[in-house]
Amino acid sequence: MGIVDEDVARVREATDIVALLGEHIALKRVGRRFQGLCPFHTEKTPSFSINPELGVFHCFGCGKSGDAITFVREVEHLDFADAVERLAARAGIALRYTDASISKDRKRKERLHEAVGVAIDFYHELLLNSTDAGIARRYLRARGFDGDAVRRFKLGHAPDSFDLLSRHLQEKKFSRQDTVDAGLAFMNKANRPQDQFRSRLMFPIWDTRGEPVGFGGRTLTEQGPKYKNSPDSAIYQKSRLLYGLHWAKGEVVAHGDVIICEGYTDVMAFVLAGVPNVVATCGTALADDHFVMLKNLARRITLAYDADAAGQAAAERCYQWEERFEVEFRVADLPPGRDPAEVGQEDPQRLVESVEHAKPFLQFRLDRLLAAADVSSFEGRARAAQAAATLVGAHPNELLRDQYVMQLASRLDIDADHLRTAASNARSRGHVTTREMPRGPARPIDRRELDALRWAVQNPELVAGRLDRSLFADPSALAVFDALTQWSFAEATTRSEPDVAALLERLAVEDPTEGDEPPDEVVTRVVVNLVEASSKRVVTSMVKQRDERSSQVKTLLDALVTARQTEHWNAAEETARQLVGWIAECSKRGSDDERFG
Repeated sequence: MGIVDEDVARVREATDIVALLGEHIALKRVGRRFQGLCPFHTEKTPSFSINPELGVFHCFGCGKSGDAITFVREVEHLDFADAVERLAARAGIALRYTDASISKDRKRKERLHEAVGVAIDFYHELLLNSTDAGIARRYLRARGFDGDAVRRFKLGHAPDSFDLLSRHLQEKKFSRQDTVDAGLAFMNKANRPQDQFRSRLMFPIWDTRGEPVGFGGRTLTEQGPKYKNSPDSAIYQKSRLLYGLHWAKGEVVAHGDVIICEGYTDVMAFVLAGVPNVVATCGTALADDHFVMLKNLARRITLAYDADAAGQAAAERCYQWEERFEVEFRVADLPPGRDPAEVGQEDPQRLVESVEHAKPFLQFRLDRLLAAADVSSFEGRARAAQAAATLVGAHPNELLRDQYVMQLASRLDIDADHLRTAASNARSRGHVTTREMPRGPARPIDRRELDALRWAVQNPELVAGRLDRSLFADPSALAVFDALTQWSFAEATTRSEPDVAALLERLAVEDPTEGDEPPDEVVTRVVVNLVEASSKRVVTSMVKQRDERSSQVKTLLDALVTARQTEHWNAAEETARQLVGWIAECSKRGSDDERFG
């Protein structure tokens, strides 16, 4: 079920991958490729490459690869269908679906987005012009936000009315069910729609695609909870949303850093102070889903609230996230007990400096602890050292633990071995587990097999009829060759296993030529080298099996090596063609032996 395959292919073909990716990163043409800094990890030297002819990208630094659909999914955190729909709209392509219910469901979501969008405009107009919204305007002015800020963030005002919004939506031809399903109203005891928000300052919330999904509303009467969010719906799940992310995505990628706040006004304060790479959780604590959204945008996370107040449990979660999502947590250098909105109102430059002077998570906690401790006496330093050792012991990285132990020993004038023992004991008491075992490097594929496959991907007409699957010993290389013989490149990348698809995409962006050599000459050399390597394996196997024909193959192999060494490439190619027949036959016989032996 989903989008018709033919339409997916049309979207791929219609998308200019260079233009698309150029909206996110700076690209430079290098030969037939385009290169730039990878948007998925921090780097100073470009390792991100695009093949515009095949429509794929690959990063030689972090290994990320894919096509235009993959890129949109990664940077905008969309599912496959959403990414295709986004690109289809860009290309002006009408999509067809294999299941009518899917089309109906997507149309239903579009209707709910439309309803929320109308509500945003309605509440915004009330805040700007309604006499009843005076209380909201006074609150905003008291917090340092003027009319320009209201318009920039599309703030609104929900009046003290039971159904003003519901009646407005009805006039706009939205049904009762539309209003309820969009989280804008609920059915009361009289079976009439009643507005979800009353007497609140309204903060509109959009998803990562920029679609309106809901609201966060702050009370203006101190009745009820201070903040109220839209109820979960088909388009709004607060644990999967970050306020401001649709504005901040480009800046987050550019800075390699995302600042996370707790409140909507905190985001506004940072943005107005000139720090645009900022988001906030929507009335919920940080969770795994948030990092699924953020991990490909930035590797550095700056917390713009008092992380020390979160306690040891929060620290453990941060360390788990650092390890699982390969991110680094830092904490903004805000005055203790002050939120960003308060700081921004008094001194916007102080907000900028709080990010510039952000500290690693553990460093922040240790500094706070020592700043509050009495280190003027032996007893005070001992208590501080014990508390600090407990914090250090919670960190999963042994090398970092030891670095902080050495730092504490110097700051507190206490023996490092004693601190190291205290940290180790604290860690044992906490039953902390880690995954510090280093992973071995992946087994490399034979360069000669990769050289041949690179041409099979980028110039298949030059190797047509010159290669056979029996020439490839590496399972991944063989899987790539088999995929290319069954399908087009685009189909191969979508039908293959993830590791095979990644290898295909990597080969597509690597330059197969060196200098100005004619491609046909390079291909001949590549094929000869691959056949030579395969022939040596075959001869070894035949000798072990006492196959009398091994001498014939050995004679051909010797002739191939001589021709290669003397650069008689025509002779080498003809001999290689004969050897490929032997290799294929031996491979088939070996498979039959395994099947029936």
